[in-house]
Amino acid sequence: MRKLLSTLLTVAALAGGPAFAAQSGPVDTSAVRKDITATAAGKKFTIATVVKVDGIAWFDRMRDGVKQFAADTAHDTWMVGPSQADAAAQVEIVENLIAQGVDAICIVPFSVEAVEPVLKKARDRGIVVIAHEASNIKNADFVLEAFDNKAYGANLMQVLGKAMGGEGKYVTTVGSLTSKSQNEWIDGAVDYQKAHFPKMQEVTKRLETYDDANTDYTKLKEVLTTYPDLKGIVGGPMPTSAGAGRLIAERNLNGKLFFSGTGLVSVAGQYLKNDNIQYIQFWDPAVAGYAMNIVAVLALEKKTQEIKAGLNLGLAGYTDLKAPEAQRPNLLYGAGWVGVTKENMGQYNF
Repeated sequence: MRKLLSTLLTVAALAGGPAFAAQSGPVDTSAVRKDITATAAGKKFTIATVVKVDGIAWFDRMRDGVKQFAADTAHDTWMVGPSQADAAAQVEIVENLIAQGVDAICIVPFSVEAVEPVLKKARDRGIVVIAHEASNIKNADFVLEAFDNKAYGANLMQVLGKAMGGEGKYVTTVGSLTSKSQNEWIDGAVDYQKAHFPKMQEVTKRLETYDDANTDYTKLKEVLTTYPDLKGIVGGPMPTSAGAGRLIAERNLNGKLFFSGTGLVSVAGQYLKNDNIQYIQFWDPAVAGYAMNIVAVLALEKKTQEIKAGLNLGLAGYTDLKAPEAQRPNLLYGAGWVGVTKENMGQYNF
């Protein structure tokens, strides 16, 4: 198993994925421009970051970045989200923010389709909208993605395929069938499997787990009952790492059922430590939250001409933004994922 873990880490390093050093504590802002503060702007902007669901580790970490941005810049910035992953509840939150007259909304949509009308309403009222994990969204001034989504998924599959020996049955999960970015990750994973591991087989349609570890566990258990020879799991949403780890631990399937997916050490660390799962991949949500708020301030300061390919936000993974789609120059990508195994999990405490 130790040899397998070493191999997985090597694969991750060689797969073309970014290898920035994610911060476990405060976001490293030493290289961030100084003209984004309330003092420099001559105004304190009100910026709300709206997330898919509040109270889970991923968005707890994003709140750290949003809070740090407020402390660093003196702008009135905060994070809010529904208590459960619910598109209607997220829409209601945005409606309330419009009524409050905030200057900008940074949003991680649970369902792009559901929030499009309310975000159009916000923009019609002069509110700047910055989106994340929503590469297909239309009603946003700018969309800031942490990385190329299909490359992220391809890297997950490269790691999983190696662990599975290039053959066997696997299943994929997404938080929502309408979560564009997560579905693009899985698209990238499946495309890579078909091109590089033709003896592997996706046995069901991707499972919709609503960003809930218990739902992940239940649905994966059902698949395992139907396909007892299941060999692999690709997890799009972060909680799948815990749901899969729990199932593998309970069924004593270490070394028989493999996992590769989005996760956090704070959520999946025990399963990495016990060799239930072998690999998680993530970007630092705190950095993403901070980055969205920088872009919001630049837009509010009418510096939109600067928000383009090559922009350096001074944050790890966001020092040279890319705009790969010529027809959508407002869609920008960073280079911010990191791969974690049992071997290097001690570097991260979130």
